[in-house]
Amino acid sequence: MSHKPLAGRRVIEMGTMIAAPFATHILSQLGAEVIKVEPLTGDTTRALVRGGPSGTFIAYNHGKKSLAIDLTTADGRLVFHKLAETADVVIHNLSPAATKKLGITAEDLAKDNPDLIYCHVRGYSAGPMHDGLATNPVAEAATGVMDDHRIDGRPSRLGPSYHDQFAGAYAVIRVLATLMNPAPTPEEKYIEIGLYETGLHIASRDLAGVQLKTQLLGRPEKEAGGEFAMPGYGAYQTQDGRWIYLLILTDAHWRKLSQGLQMPEADDAQLAGLRERKKQRERVEAAVRRAIGSLSYEAATEKLESAGIGFTEVLPLERVLEAPQARHPGKLRTLEFGGLKFDVPEFPGDGAIEPGLAPPHLGQHTLEILEQLGFDDGACANLLEESAVSVHADKDHVWAPRK
Repeated sequence: MSHKPLAGRRVIEMGTMIAAPFATHILSQLGAEVIKVEPLTGDTTRALVRGGPSGTFIAYNHGKKSLAIDLTTADGRLVFHKLAETADVVIHNLSPAATKKLGITAEDLAKDNPDLIYCHVRGYSAGPMHDGLATNPVAEAATGVMDDHRIDGRPSRLGPSYHDQFAGAYAVIRVLATLMNPAPTPEEKYIEIGLYETGLHIASRDLAGVQLKTQLLGRPEKEAGGEFAMPGYGAYQTQDGRWIYLLILTDAHWRKLSQGLQMPEADDAQLAGLRERKKQRERVEAAVRRAIGSLSYEAATEKLESAGIGFTEVLPLERVLEAPQARHPGKLRTLEFGGLKFDVPEFPGDGAIEPGLAPPHLGQHTLEILEQLGFDDGACANLLEESAVSVHADKDHVWAPRK
């Protein structure tokens, strides 16, 4: 069994939905012990699908331990502050107001543990909107993504919550950098990752591009993506209704495609260069649609492979994990939770899957952690009786049966 780089490190997560749980998911995969501190009602994602956990909870919370605490009680706060004394890192994405109300700001926890690295994933970092609230779609709307993604002309959010996940990944990078610092200052141990600032950084290529075009052309204009700039680059439907995404980036790609599919346009010298193909975009697009649309999926892929063209099928979610590449050893972790079985993609880069914990039931590790913190049986019983903490019960967060 390999030695994970964060083995022996304790991370406290107070997270809900995606951003903070995604960050601690990565830290857990790197070997950290992650204690998921939840309210007695549990993380919101425990009860989003028929009264039970959503895919978000299953995918990003396996390998963690659950400690259920009521932080609105004095005894609950006592438990949490004793836990903070033992931790290396705290990561959360609670609202700024909730953080202050519960007494778990960076200043509060520094009194318990001066060495603690404190990471707050929030709507905005420093600036006029510092205490404002932002969610994934707010970040998309405020940083140009939503304006570029319209459905029937209406600005719309992307499907997946990529800004939440990017923010979680950025949090991990900052935490790891601080852990590598032999003598971080108090300021360096306090990390803020804003969803808005995450969105700005993700959009930096496009923001720089529109400035470039404005100065060159005297008007704002987007730098077109590949699908809009290069004819033949995009998704095309086969005769039997499946979709193939073609990677036609260069003149050589176009030559291989047009010849490999025996397109009449292969002999048109005017289309040999990208500039002319752009000028005749509609003609080229129609030609590629006809060529792919006249073939079955199997026939099209055979011709594309023979021609050396880069392509892939556009897969619906229910078929993604059927792909041989996805099933290759080291890619998927098999989990059992709530009587159901799941294949969950593993954090990439390792190539080996070591045994780990399934997603925790709410409060599953409460007593174990209390004992580690020095609470004896009597103290644990009192905490439970006062509802300052809770333990797992079989009735917690189960899926309603299908009718």
